[in-house]
Amino acid sequence: MDEDQWMYDSIMSEEVEMNVENEEDVGVKVDCSELFGSREEVLQWAQLLVHDIGFVAVIMRFDTNTGVRGRASFLLITCERSGQYRPKKHNLVRACTGSRKCECPFKLHAKPVSGGDNWMVKLICGIHNHEMAKSLVGHPYAGRLTKDEKNVVVDMTKSMVKPRNILLMLKEHDDNNYKTIKQIYNVRHAYRSSIKRSNTEMQQLMILLDRDQYIHWHRVKDDNVVRDLFWSHPDAIKLTNSCNLVFLIDNTYKTNRYKLSLLDIVGVTPIGMTFSAGFAYLEGERLNNVVWALERFWCLFMRADALPGVIMTDKDFSLMNAVKTVFLNATNLLCRFHIDKNVKAKCKTLVAQKNAWDYVMEA
Repeated sequence: MDEDQWMYDSIMSEEVEMNVENEEDVGVKVDCSELFGSREEVLQWAQLLVHDIGFVAVIMRFDTNTGVRGRASFLLITCERSGQYRPKKHNLVRACTGSRKCECPFKLHAKPVSGGDNWMVKLICGIHNHEMAKSLVGHPYAGRLTKDEKNVVVDMTKSMVKPRNILLMLKEHDDNNYKTIKQIYNVRHAYRSSIKRSNTEMQQLMILLDRDQYIHWHRVKDDNVVRDLFWSHPDAIKLTNSCNLVFLIDNTYKTNRYKLSLLDIVGVTPIGMTFSAGFAYLEGERLNNVVWALERFWCLFMRADALPGVIMTDKDFSLMNAVKTVFLNATNLLCRFHIDKNVKAKCKTLVAQKNAWDYVMEA
């Protein structure tokens, strides 16, 4: 088949409506004289080319010659905004949402050269009926990660690297990088979901505690619901027994995503540094829950004469009463930060009340 016949068949196989009289149509010049070694090279060249122009190219159709009659190798590349929006079948009424599809007529056709292994590209239509994007940063297609980049994100996630640092590293190794922090978070979420599989969050937490050899206790209610959970790292237990003079205990007051109280126990070394001695997820901040957690913390000490000397808390009466119940000989002190915070809050309240009273008296 000669070149003219192939061009005719390509045009006839794809109906392209080119309205050159429309002032909104944007023409794009594409040099198609270059030959490529494979279909992947054609696609890579097209994507880099159109990114510089200001749009995204996608594969509309392709086929591979398998020796069956009627099968031929070809690649049809179009603008991502070609075609029409197709609502899902279960949506009987179309939602009032926007769509990228605007029947853009831009098309590139690629096929192997006759008698050779190279690929040639022909421009069927170089017109767009929409404006070019000024920047593709944050674009869902242009910013998607390759397989190698996803592996890098997973490896750096395992090494506890922050997402912003992962994104910075990817941008340093790729000049044409359109990725945003959202793509990094998506890959991290997919990786963690693949690890968890069908387990619940609590089941996965138990598995990780056993895998990393944490010391942990828990108690349940109704035979299948975890009521309280306490855990501590083996290295933290060593530090707890070595630096057992001062400990700080505080609750987070249900600021985590599971709306559970997180009891955090922090130890202090002789040089003034701190370490996490243990954690506990509690069903509530009642005395019964806190006493159970402190009893588990008491079990971490190797000797009865090496119990904490000073335990510092905020003005949480259930926590203060639990300390008196479990650690009888420990001195319970109030945290200076919380005292200053409460004093300032009360001072502001008194000042506001005084101003309000003065205003009333003047009126």
